[in-house]
Order: sequence, then structure tokens, then C-alpha cells
Amino acid sequence: MAEAPDISEVGALIDTALETNVDGLTALRAAASTDPLRRALRDAAALLNDLKGRLVITGVGKSGHIGRKLAATFASTGTPSYFIHGAEASHGDLGVIQPDDAVLMLTWSGATQELSDLVAYTRRFDVPLIMMTGNGDGKLAKTADICLTLPKVREACPHNLAPTTSTLLQLAIGDALAVTLLQLKGFSESSFYKFHPGGKLGAALTGIRDIMVTEDALPLVNDDTSIDGVVDMLTAKSLGIVGVCAADGTLAGVITDGDIRRYLGSNSDLSMRVAMHETFAPAIMTKDPITLSPDILSARALNTLQTRRISAAFVVEDQRPIGVVTTLMLLQAGAG
Repeated sequence: MAEAPDISEVGALIDTALETNVDGLTALRAAASTDPLRRALRDAAALLNDLKGRLVITGVGKSGHIGRKLAATFASTGTPSYFIHGAEASHGDLGVIQPDDAVLMLTWSGATQELSDLVAYTRRFDVPLIMMTGNGDGKLAKTADICLTLPKVREACPHNLAPTTSTLLQLAIGDALAVTLLQLKGFSESSFYKFHPGGKLGAALTGIRDIMVTEDALPLVNDDTSIDGVVDMLTAKSLGIVGVCAADGTLAGVITDGDIRRYLGSNSDLSMRVAMHETFAPAIMTKDPITLSPDILSARALNTLQTRRISAAFVVEDQRPIGVVTTLMLLQAGAG
């Protein structure tokens, strides 16, 4: 038995494993940029994009575990999909595969015996079969309609035995195919929300209509309001922003707490009467302010506020203010 490395060597061992994985991904990227893998990926994407039924993913062992993850990814990104264990398929599960479905089979060796019955079933009933394998010359791989032959790579396992880098490649190419289909199908952020209504992702994909302050809670003043009136509105609504409306009800500008502080600081020589009662909102408001559409998602709204370094923004429809959202509201809702 070989002598085990000392604990002090852990860092170097991890570096070696990671470098092996990176080498594998580099080889995959090179293979995917040229035929035959590039052509096979294009054919697979075309087949699945036009698929009327569901994508059935199968495999055994470590490939089966990757297959389960890929089935979940495809299903959550607009391609109906589920996983069948390769061995269980021979004991009744084949019946769930319908003529309009397609099968994506993961087998690194291209000769996994447990998958032979499932392969035979697809051939008998003309169910399209896509094979993802490290051996395009394997017995099963040769039966496939489309074969995604991945490059032969060394495993991160020091004995080159445990499936490590090979499963990483299967996961990477499967995810790439799912993301490609997502875009081909026009799967949008709003589509994501239909499949992810719960948890942090669901919160990030919530529309700001469900978060924004509306109606009587809106901090709005007319364009003939004095600075004193603006301060009163800022205090009453406590959102750090006030919208200034033109006579036709459109949003002419905004005033923030910071605008008030800067105005008073730069006009300290004015009398209180002039500064607060004889100066009006349009004199200090920000014209053409940053606004949000009521149809955008909370995560995008948060990105806009953080990118533009503002803490609040009005939501407008037909140039009229219908809501306000703040960074704090979005964070509390789970958008960030």
C-alpha cells in the first residue's frame, strides 16, 4: 500500500485536482468548437427545440446522478424533462416514454449493460435517442440518432478511476444545451418565475408591482409646492424621495433628502422665509429622473438602483407615477 500524503500536502492535492478539471473543461471547449461534437450539439438542440413531448434523461451510477440534475435544469428552463434510472427502466418504467418524447442517455463508457433494454425500446418505437458519452465507438453509442462524444480526459482521481472530471464534462455540456434551448424558446425572466415561485429565486423574480408603495402612500407634490411643503412630504412618507408632478399629472422631477441638505447648505445666506417658503420644488428637483417600469422584476429593479447609486425610484406608467420602490424594500423582499 502506498504511503498516504501528509496533511500539509492538502493544498497541493486540491490544486492538482482542480487543474485536472480545468484541463478537462479546456479540452471540452475545444471539442465543442469543431465537428463532430459541434454538429451533434446543433442537431440535438434542433431536435429538442422542436420536441412535442418530454425529454427523458437516463443513466446509471455517477452518470445517473448527473442525469437527475440535468433533468431538473431542463425542466426549470422551459424543456419538460424527467429522469428514469437506467436499471429501473427494464422493470416497468419504460411505459412512461411516449412516441413524442426523446431520450438523452448518459454513459461515459458507451457500453453500460444496464441501458441496453432502454436503447432497444427507443429503437423499436422510433423514439429519438441522444447519447452523451466519452466513447463514440461504444456498442450503445453506435445505436444513437445523435451522439455527443465528449473528449477522453484524465479523471481528477489520482488513480484515474473514480468518475470526477468526466462527470464534470457531462454536467457542463448538459447545462450548455439547456441554456441554449432556454434562449431558442424565448424563455424569459418572467418565465422563470412560473417555475420558481418560492425561495430566494422566486423573490428575485417577483414583479415590482407586488412590492412598490402605491396610491395614498405615494410622496407626491405639485410643481407649485414650496420647499417647506416638500420637507413636510418627505417627513410624512419617510421614503427619502418626493415626486414633483406637472399640471397634467406627469412626473416632472424628484427631490431627495440629499437634495434638501445640499440646497440648504449652499444657500445658508438666505433668510428662512426665502429659503423655505418662497422657493419652489422645480428650483431644486432633478429633472428627467431615473424611473422604473411596473413590469420589470425586483432583481432588475435592485440592480438599477444599485448601479445608479440611488436609494429610491418612482415607478411610472405613461409618464405618470404609480408607485415607489426603495433599495430597502427590495432587499427586504429578498431581491438581493
